[in-house]
Amino acid sequence: MRTANGRRVYGSGDLARLTAIAALKRAGFSLAAIARLLAGREIDLGRLVAAQLDALQSQSDRIADARAMLVAVQSRINRGEQIDVATLCSLIRQGETMMDTKNWKMVSDRYLTDDARADFAAALPTIHADFDQAAYAAQWSDIGARIEAALPIDPASAQASAFYDEWQALLAPFAAVATPAMIGSVTRLYDDIDRWKGDQQPPFSSGVWDFIKAVGEVRRRR
Repeated sequence: MRTANGRRVYGSGDLARLTAIAALKRAGFSLAAIARLLAGREIDLGRLVAAQLDALQSQSDRIADARAMLVAVQSRINRGEQIDVATLCSLIRQGETMMDTKNWKMVSDRYLTDDARADFAAALPTIHADFDQAAYAAQWSDIGARIEAALPIDPASAQASAFYDEWQALLAPFAAVATPAMIGSVTRLYDDIDRWKGDQQPPFSSGVWDFIKAVGEVRRRR
């Protein structure tokens, strides 16, 4: 309600709602979540609180990682090392790469068997020290995006075959060292993309993965 001069007047119900919104905001709930909480509809409050706790823990982990990186940079500055903006940005990107590696380990640990884990550890020394993991990951993202944009594609078509050959060429470093246990674990991981993509951004979608498997099946039948 507004007065004649246009000022907003709040009743006791409005003030109680504003107080609740402020409290929920302090707990980190998004405006969309707050709207659901205050809409008067029956909700699973326990599940919503559990999800919020998970979100806050992820945020806390990101803040802790960022703080650790900045403390390390501050220590280098205090020792007299010259750190410019470009170097700082580079250090931030390195930290993000380390975090990405941590997330991938968290996801892959759900799918790697003990044999696959041992085989991956044994295969690591065969990878060149100058192997550019970031560039390799970017290539996977690129081919995934191009296939995604072209779907739907007939798995028996020439276009599908060309994509499949490019995929296999990109897969060659893994195929060269992969054991059956490694292949089985990685296949299970990507078969389950939709279950873990909230924890780690996959390099391609489940649709792209299903397409590649379909083309592979066509190849095997020929």
